Amino acid sequence: MEIILREDIDKLGQRGQVVKVAAGYARNFLLPRKLAVAANESNKKIVEQERQAHLRREAKQITEAQDLGKMMAAVSVTIFQKAGENDQLFGSVTANDVAVGLEKLGYTIDRKKVHLEDPIKTLGDFKVTVRLHKDVSIDIPVHVVKEE
Repeated sequence: MEIILREDIDKLGQRGQVVKVAAGYARNFLLPRKLAVAANESNKKIVEQERQAHLRREAKQITEAQDLGKMMAAVSVTIFQKAGENDQLFGSVTANDVAVGLEKLGYTIDRKKVHLEDPIKTLGDFKVTVRLHKDVSIDIPVHVVKEE
């Protein structure tokens, strides 16, 4: 069955693309969730208009994310944590702690956009990646300091 995707779907295709899938997959999964529509001429025109609107919105979001990234280039976050001997933290610094630190500086960033490989468990200076958009990400220095 040929369908037109209304959203990007991993391992299947991009928004606006015409793909061929099993009829059951389309009928039971893609169509009820409004992830795709049947491939006919009227739907092709509608999806093309949606795709153009999405591209315009996407371009605007990218420029806004790039502007925010330029503003955040000089930002560094300092987090105070209790620590024991050998600079080991009691607990750890997570993406949520970094997001709260950024919020104190006036930048409202969702914790899901802060990417840490593993929670920080020692004192020191670290680079944390903040993904502002799927195409725009910046590295922010995070300083973990011993709380007195």
